[in-house]
Amino acid sequence: MTRIQQLYPRLVVDGADAAIAFYTTAFGAELVERYTDPDGNVVHALLRAGAATWAVKDADRYDPAPGGGGLPVILALYVDDPDAVAQSMVDGGGSVIFAVSDHPYGERGGRLSDPFGHAWMVAARTEDLGPEQIQQRTAGMY
Repeated sequence: MTRIQQLYPRLVVDGADAAIAFYTTAFGAELVERYTDPDGNVVHALLRAGAATWAVKDADRYDPAPGGGGLPVILALYVDDPDAVAQSMVDGGGSVIFAVSDHPYGERGGRLSDPFGHAWMVAARTEDLGPEQIQQRTAGMY
């Protein structure tokens, strides 16, 4: 069995920067990291308040916000072996949304749906990159 390293929710919203401002004010959250596409849309922003960690991202064609018929949360699961976890999910009745593959922002991962309709981003970090490198590589994907 692979070792789980981290689990946090990813909230899909219309207006990620407004959501970040809200969570900063309402919960005293600290913005840990924030990455955007070339148009300035937030593709990942990690927040921390006390022992709680969660991410926020702008809705897009793959991840509509809840009001637009999308899932309200994507669970981000970091593990030692995302390929093995993805296969275990499929073997258990899950389905592949995006196959596990290498990504230029220093992760290997994919997205799967469990048999109950929840979306899981299963990934492992493959490179130790700084925030500037991640932002540059993320923007280059679009």
